[in-house]
Amino acid sequence: MNKRLRVSILLLLILGLVLISGCGASPSEAPNVPGDGRQDEGEIPEGSTEDRKIVKEGSISLEVEDTAETMDEVAEMADELNGYVVSSYKHEYERGVSGHITIRVPVEKFEEAFVRLRQLAVAVPYETTTAEDVTEEYVDLEAQLSNLQATEAQYLVLLEKAETVDEMLKVQKELSNVRGQIEQIEGRMQYLEHTSETALIDVTLQETQGLAGPWSASAALQSAVRGLTTFGRGLATVLIWLGIFCWAWVPPLVIWLRRRRRAKT
Repeated sequence: MNKRLRVSILLLLILGLVLISGCGASPSEAPNVPGDGRQDEGEIPEGSTEDRKIVKEGSISLEVEDTAETMDEVAEMADELNGYVVSSYKHEYERGVSGHITIRVPVEKFEEAFVRLRQLAVAVPYETTTAEDVTEEYVDLEAQLSNLQATEAQYLVLLEKAETVDEMLKVQKELSNVRGQIEQIEGRMQYLEHTSETALIDVTLQETQGLAGPWSASAALQSAVRGLTTFGRGLATVLIWLGIFCWAWVPPLVIWLRRRRRAKT
């Protein structure tokens, strides 16, 4: 068997391994050899609850006296809990100000953050929390990553043994494909690590409204001016329409007036 044939056979074997790992075969399907000291891949070890990866998210709606001030207090609270602000926006309208701020805090500070948020509000109309266990997915990704890294190492060995340009190109193509899968899995694992270490909290803020707002002379004047302007625009519109369609209503009106005058005489 010449060297080129050995390289071709090794390439086919590695391609088979890539197809198996790329099809998403669950690591728990791999046979467990008795006495080899390994557990089934994908199976979470007993007594390892501290290593579980839980993604926590929450949402809360707060009625507050001052939206802008409370948004600053929420951002300050997140910083005190070693968290940070993901996004925020504020909307002003005639009846008040509303806002929305999203924060991330360490997962162990999740409950404390909700307690402190409630303390900032006059009332809490709505709140909800969710928790998703992604441990099994993370363990599966670890197993797939290990298989792909082993395949990558074999491709590197094969690349050194390649004799022709065609063989090198084939190996490099497959090596690039494996590295792309590795980067994708590593990115997903980093995302799961980050989201399980920090909890996401969406905070909606709405200013409370009393039975009657404070009276203001300037506000009353502005309202009256707006009403007069609206009335003037409406009257002007009616007159314009009457002027344009005078040919339709003036003749009948003249005839009616003449008949009425004759009837009186």
